[in-house]
Amino acid sequence: MSDLTKTVSIVAPFFNEGENVDHFQRGLAPLLDRLPGIAFEIICVDDGSSDDTLARLIALARSDHRFKVIELSRNFGKEAALTAGIDHATGDAVIPIDADLQDPPEMIPHMIEAWRNGAEVVLARRSDRSVDPVLKQQTAAWFYRIHNRLSNLKLPENVGDFRLMDRIVVDALKSLTEQQRFMKGLFAWVGFKTVTLDYQRRARASGTSKFSGWKLWNFALEGLTSFTTLPLKVWTYIGVIGALTTGFYAIFIILRTLIVGVDVPGYASLLVAVLFIGSLQLVSIGVLGEYIGRIYMESKRRPTYIVRRRYGGSYAG
Repeated sequence: MSDLTKTVSIVAPFFNEGENVDHFQRGLAPLLDRLPGIAFEIICVDDGSSDDTLARLIALARSDHRFKVIELSRNFGKEAALTAGIDHATGDAVIPIDADLQDPPEMIPHMIEAWRNGAEVVLARRSDRSVDPVLKQQTAAWFYRIHNRLSNLKLPENVGDFRLMDRIVVDALKSLTEQQRFMKGLFAWVGFKTVTLDYQRRARASGTSKFSGWKLWNFALEGLTSFTTLPLKVWTYIGVIGALTTGFYAIFIILRTLIVGVDVPGYASLLVAVLFIGSLQLVSIGVLGEYIGRIYMESKRRPTYIVRRRYGGSYAG
């Protein structure tokens, strides 16, 4: 592979990361300057920020021609912003990275080297997540374990969005038109020749994570329902087991009545049984509703994101 005409696109979603814009530029630009033979474009997607993130990004794009800014019309969420960046990337390879640079850009030369050696996807795996809260580490481990048990699509553990993808992989991703997007799953679904590099995750330089516990829960639910229908099948089996158990219990009651007669029923046990079965029904309806809701949203065929304006590079603005 000749690198003289190769371009690498770096894609970073931003949402209320004004404090991190300068840190992002200082951490990334000097490193790229030391990588000869490859041209870089850095696509920063402003996902409807309410602080000065957009203004800082526009100033950055005006001072460094490698930076391009995609302004979305509102906050669509990280998955949509990441999709927008990948859609607008023109490089022969694309590297998504978080704006906080907890995933170290120093890994980029190693990822490019693996790409030069024939890899089509280079995963960056977090071998050490000690900077993350213990609860976040544990819940992430639970998510990967549960997802990989329920789904035929196996997600690589402790691998986020930070990776390198060859243009053939990016084109495959762009052919997937679903609106409800779980990018980690889509990245894994397309496949291709993959190698993995380990790194140590570092602490944020400034600001706080925009993912609350509730958002992380919904994100996990999105992942679980995007690539498996097993939760629906589980309730079929629960229903069959419940029906069989009820049938055997009914036979037991009939035989007991014939042998020893009828006694006074226990209202407490009856109430517990009714509430238990009712709760199972509500949970099963909730699981069914989650899938129906996905069908409803997909049927609208709304765009994943809307671009308000583009800045820097060959864009007007």
